[in-house]
Amino acid sequence: MAAIHSKNTKPELIVRKWLWSHGYRYRLNVKSVPGKPDIVMRRYRTAIFVNGCFWHGHKLRKAQSEELRVKSEEFTFDYENSKCCKIPKTNREFWVKKICRNMERDQEEYRILQENGWHCIVVWECQLKSKLVEHTMQQVELQLNKNFLSIYQHKFVPYIETEEEYLKAAEREEELKNR
Repeated sequence: MAAIHSKNTKPELIVRKWLWSHGYRYRLNVKSVPGKPDIVMRRYRTAIFVNGCFWHGHKLRKAQSEELRVKSEEFTFDYENSKCCKIPKTNREFWVKKICRNMERDQEEYRILQENGWHCIVVWECQLKSKLVEHTMQQVELQLNKNFLSIYQHKFVPYIETEEEYLKAAEREEELKNR
């Protein structure tokens, strides 16, 4: 696991390249923001996490069959593989614990960010395949625009029309009274 990098991963570079080419500016791995997100966009009060499907348990679900359930003294490992997150068969107990801890930590980080007024966007590795990149990034862009509007939206002040009639340029006061 020492060879696994947390910065400048291929999925993260795809997201960063797309955002930059579309005029969005950002900061990377800002330590002052809780959870140390991959991409921070202060103007939008948005933290973008680019998660690997395996390490963060994307679409991992509880097992339905008894065969897949592994029981330990303190924990039940009843998770089955998803399309993009395949848990290794060897040392399964370790991997399920690790992935579950990562998922719990992620949820806690998202909760803390939301309490502090930040928006979270999670982009999964499987959403960045060549056929899906454009659609995924358009969804990210849509969410960024919604976040921007929710932050900077002006309050609507209704226009109140007065019922007083004013003189037009060529009218006299007497004509106004005769109406």
